[in-house]
Amino acid sequence: MADFMQYAPFGAYYRFPRSGRPTEYPPMEQLETDYLVVGAGASGMAFADALIEHSDADVIMVDRRHRPGGHWHDAYPFVRLHQPAAAYGVSSTMLGAHRIDESGVNAGMYELSSAAEICSYYADVMNRVLLPSGQVRFLAMSEYHQEGPNDHRLVSLLTGEETRIVVHRRVVDATYIEPEIPATRSPRFQVDDDVTVIPPNDLVKVGSKPAGFTVVGAGKTAMDSCTWLLENGVDADSITWVRSRDVWSIDREWTQPLDLVHHRAKFNAAWMQAAAEATSGMDMALRLEKAGVFLRLDQGVPPTAFRGATISRAEVEGLRKIGNVVRLGRVRRVHADGMEFTNGGVSQPRGQVYVDCTATGLRTLEPHSVFEPGRITLQYVTPGFACWSAATLAVVESLLDDDELKEHMSLPVVYTGHVDDLLAFTSAHVTSAQRRSAHPGIRAWSGHTRLNPALGLRERLKDPRVLAALDEAKKWLAPALRNLEERVGPAGCTTGQMPTAAVTN
Repeated sequence: MADFMQYAPFGAYYRFPRSGRPTEYPPMEQLETDYLVVGAGASGMAFADALIEHSDADVIMVDRRHRPGGHWHDAYPFVRLHQPAAAYGVSSTMLGAHRIDESGVNAGMYELSSAAEICSYYADVMNRVLLPSGQVRFLAMSEYHQEGPNDHRLVSLLTGEETRIVVHRRVVDATYIEPEIPATRSPRFQVDDDVTVIPPNDLVKVGSKPAGFTVVGAGKTAMDSCTWLLENGVDADSITWVRSRDVWSIDREWTQPLDLVHHRAKFNAAWMQAAAEATSGMDMALRLEKAGVFLRLDQGVPPTAFRGATISRAEVEGLRKIGNVVRLGRVRRVHADGMEFTNGGVSQPRGQVYVDCTATGLRTLEPHSVFEPGRITLQYVTPGFACWSAATLAVVESLLDDDELKEHMSLPVVYTGHVDDLLAFTSAHVTSAQRRSAHPGIRAWSGHTRLNPALGLRERLKDPRVLAALDEAKKWLAPALRNLEERVGPAGCTTGQMPTAAVTN
């Protein structure tokens, strides 16, 4: 009979070997909490911050890193937020100073924080907001695993000591939507020994002039890498850009909050009109491009990918200077004299530095329930805004009692990466946003939280530009919902009605 564990009082445990005679081991530390939040990145921090704002819950947060910040600790040093800092982070604490940039590719728009600023911000939130609340404990450098029902363990990566956590309400998985970034994975193509392939993080470590730079990848990481090279004096003709497919991006000017929030209001109206009139995902993308919301790099190549990245028109103008673009499918092998692809090969001068930007960023995830007995799996329920999504789910968890109703209000917005799914993506977002707006408490919080990308809208309702955009969005909302249901089927509850549990708050 295999060995098994049995817990004894006061944390001591015994292993019963095959002889049947127990052997006593040192006691295991045991902690109790209402919520165990696994992951102290953007999602976990936003969830914990909103949860303690709306409840008296006790929370333990655990992360394998040395301090909060998640993937930002592994990000390339020149990365910046792709959305205004004014609406990123946690609801309780401002990030940045609500400045509008006066120079660079983001000129005229609200500031974008750097990775270093974001990591410092999260450390400050933990040390000055969450821990002093008395409701949050943080266990860094620890790995989480589950042994059985309500048998949750943390293992210190420094000492190997194991701690058992008794969870009274839920385990919160804040790692499910963690992005995949180049620095944490190896290239997915063959690299010969005499070739230099680096993640974008190592661009700042290049010590001598290479024969040229070859950037592999079509997404925002590749765009950032190319922009950084251009800004630092690399001639566009010295850059080769490998793009297996082109990507739709959102013009960042349309996503601005506060004094520029009329742009965000116009964004919502244009999106609703496109959703009301589109016959397919590609048709919707083309309509958004015509409205000015979507941008592409090459007017002769229809993009087939969409992951919600934002970009400025100044960045696009710079990137269009790179004329050596390779579109031969995915890279299979990089060797001293060039590259092999699924659809051919190209020669390259020896001494190239290849920059691997092929990590997917927002990973394609399987549909998963958000609320389950004893568990919450944090996911996007608002498109492109991990912090707003996680905080929204914390408010839903705090203000409602029925899991069926919570799920009804929290349809996951899944990024598949393909533009064909833009209609389904929009349907999930608009449907569950409408459902949440029917709850007074959730609606009030969402309208005032700094994480709402339309931050400042309520204070500017007398602005004629805002009023006109709101009227336009309202006009297209019902037609959009009808068209989306006709094209992709009903989102979530097939009746479009609330479950039997009443909304009372």
